[in-house]
Amino acid sequence: MTRDELKLRVDEAIERHADEIVALGEDIRRHPELGFKERRTAALVETKLRTLGLTPRTGLALTGVRADVAGGAGAGPTFALLGELDALVVAGHPEADAATGAVHACGHNAQIAGLVGAAIGLVTTNALEQLTGRVAFLAVPAEEGGDLEWRLNEVREGRLEFLGGKCELLRLGHLDDVDLAMMIHTTPRAEDGKVSVPSSNNGRFGKTARFVGRAAHAGGAPHLGVNALYAAQIALTAINAQRETFRDDDTIRVHPILTHGGSQVNVIPGEARIETYVRGRTLEGIRDANAKVDRALRAGALALGATVEIETLPGYLPLKTDPTMARTFTHVADGLFGAGACGHAGHRAGSTDMGDVSQVIPVLHPYMGGARGSGHGADYGIADPHLAYVMPARAMAAMVIDLLWDGAAGAREVVASARPGMTRQGYVEFQRGIRRREVYEGGRS
Repeated sequence: MTRDELKLRVDEAIERHADEIVALGEDIRRHPELGFKERRTAALVETKLRTLGLTPRTGLALTGVRADVAGGAGAGPTFALLGELDALVVAGHPEADAATGAVHACGHNAQIAGLVGAAIGLVTTNALEQLTGRVAFLAVPAEEGGDLEWRLNEVREGRLEFLGGKCELLRLGHLDDVDLAMMIHTTPRAEDGKVSVPSSNNGRFGKTARFVGRAAHAGGAPHLGVNALYAAQIALTAINAQRETFRDDDTIRVHPILTHGGSQVNVIPGEARIETYVRGRTLEGIRDANAKVDRALRAGALALGATVEIETLPGYLPLKTDPTMARTFTHVADGLFGAGACGHAGHRAGSTDMGDVSQVIPVLHPYMGGARGSGHGADYGIADPHLAYVMPARAMAAMVIDLLWDGAAGAREVVASARPGMTRQGYVEFQRGIRRREVYEGGRS
């Protein structure tokens, strides 16, 4: 059997199971769960993989699921296919869970459907018997941020250290034996076309600021208070005043939210809290913007004579697309959608913890259509279930065949030409070095 014949056989198997794959994606859509809490979704993945005769490991970084299949043509590189389990909170989305606010407004349900669909195609056809190396099917938790207080409590309780799922998987060693990895992200953007490959993505640091003032009667004795809300307001204004100092090439994004602004209206706010990300294309750009944000936060405290507690948290590192994998994927996409179908999206200003993986091993993180509305928006939804749920399965299965065919020559080329920025241990040490806490007492300056 030729490689193209094997790919056709796997394609046909995935299409025969298309209704099952779509049903899985829709089931997950109807039952969204927040990061590190995706127990129902993880159990669904586990059940599907066990039905295929696989033996998944569960509870990885709390909720992750991994099942491996060895190739029948000998030992070789391990190629991981990833899908993300979690939803996020989007106010006003009509499908948001009434209790948690969670909703699949970023297409992670499609990622899991595509991941399981690829497993169905490769396993039911015994395609791995003709391939070299190993495939790891890996459903990963908690790509989205948010739910910060809960996550920080998990850190305090020792159940987490890093706040992203892939970051935790790297720390815990669950990716130590993986040589290259990919996933496919659903996109609603018309400019992305049916399929596209970005060159890179922003990284980010996380940040919280707690302003502490002094409560007082807002009507009878406001002069006795120190208004923490006003301190936070001045800090936000100072952050906005910094924006013209951010270099365009660094694609800096700072987008704070006020998570607490006072206890009740007739009390001068004695506490206010801000949460933000500081995003950028490079670590140098992120560090520069981060220092400016810290300066703005201190300025708010100084202006009102308040205290500010600033905590900087490790976030996600910039994503680097592996060019060899991108070239192979472009060929795969042309086969699925027609010559020239695969676009090149350039740099993306959003962040993903797939960026962390890309600092350690070669990765690919393309985008495929099928969604409508805006990502993380109240109008997001799946418009074309076949494109969103089934075609990623076909694309990832084809990548497995192309890279692990002929003694895994393609995968070996990827690994040999890759230049990772960090070792696994170096990555963990770097992330631990980001976290710091500063207390600035504006009333003493």
